[in-house]
Amino acid sequence: MTVSENRVDPPVTRPLPAVTAVVPTHRRPERMRLAVQSIIDQTYQGEIEIIVVFDACDVDLPDVTLPPHRSLRALTNQRVRGLAGARNSGILGASHGFVAFLDDDDLWMPGKLAAQMDVFDGAPEVGLVGTAMEVDDGRTTHDRPVPMLTVTHGDLVRDRIAGLHSSSFVFRRDVLVDQVGMIDEALPGAHGEDYDVLLTTSQLSTIRLVNEPLVSVRWSGESFFYGKWEQYAAGLTYLLDKHPELGADDHARARIGSQIGFALAASGRRRESRRWLVQSLRRRPLNVRAWLGLLISWRLLSARLVARLANLAGKGI
Repeated sequence: MTVSENRVDPPVTRPLPAVTAVVPTHRRPERMRLAVQSIIDQTYQGEIEIIVVFDACDVDLPDVTLPPHRSLRALTNQRVRGLAGARNSGILGASHGFVAFLDDDDLWMPGKLAAQMDVFDGAPEVGLVGTAMEVDDGRTTHDRPVPMLTVTHGDLVRDRIAGLHSSSFVFRRDVLVDQVGMIDEALPGAHGEDYDVLLTTSQLSTIRLVNEPLVSVRWSGESFFYGKWEQYAAGLTYLLDKHPELGADDHARARIGSQIGFALAASGRRRESRRWLVQSLRRRPLNVRAWLGLLISWRLLSARLVARLANLAGKGI
């Protein structure tokens, strides 16, 4: 036997897929810097391109140190102003086959991307991988688990699955661009864009989950949507019209109707709010949100107080 016959060739290793992380921002430079740094600090060994999309503000990239396999560049949102247009600007500008989202006031935990890319490996049917989240209300943190391996369209019709936040999303770019059609820029104020893209994606591709809180989401009253009740109501009404399956399911109709009614009551459109709230209670008499909305509509309770107390408990309206 010759020496060459005893030789063992080293295993062939595939290069790790490259990922583009899209960070829309609007006049929050310090929060945005921390968000960018959390991407730089990922344990994932593959290439990560970070695109910060400046929406209706001056371009000012943070002064950060970029290690190997990390890059940072800026884009200006040239599409519809707001989160949907900014995200789409980043998606279209992405250089790589996977696209991840991170809001400028949220943070990724160091192992987030590595855990998600492991799920994609060898699973071409998977178009989107999300994770559970940690909610930071400025005083304390609460974990929001998502105890399931796969999310179906039926799951999402029945429940928004609040623990599945858009700052956790990683998409195959071809699925997002060619099948889903990116983020719907017609949504009023871009409110509910995350739920909308989940509903559409779940009809076209498989959504998988990592049930670990690998994203820190800030709920401290600084969200773009915080307190914008009329936009909240308009966005949810748009979703009911766009996704008829939501209206056809009694549980979903009651849930979303109570959210719309609560928002209308909070915005001062009290009589209109009561129509939504009463319809929701006819479908689900124990809907607490609907009862709270009625109290707000009669000026017996403050919407801001209810929203703040919900946030302190790690929940949303």
